[in-house]
Amino acid sequence: MTDAVATAVLPLDDARSVARFFQVLADPTRVRLLAALADQECCVSDLTGALGMDQSAVSHQLKYLREMGLVRWKKHGRHVFYTLDDNHLRNILMSSIAHLECG
Repeated sequence: MTDAVATAVLPLDDARSVARFFQVLADPTRVRLLAALADQECCVSDLTGALGMDQSAVSHQLKYLREMGLVRWKKHGRHVFYTLDDNHLRNILMSSIAHLECG
């Protein structure tokens, strides 16, 4: 193996982190949630209505996204509002959507 190849290979821990990130985007429900949050803050009830899903299913996916550090939340009274926590995620998501629309 040449030195150039050895330095180009991503360390295993970094590769695992990247793979976990893309696993998030491997689920259509999560992609739809992230797309809804790409440009605006939404409460859980708005997301359930827009996606046509049960509140518990949406909350479960949002919890997963929170644990992955991809969305943040804040509470106003009885409502919890979510938004993307990372602009890089928005860029990757919007770029992927644009790529598919051009193809």
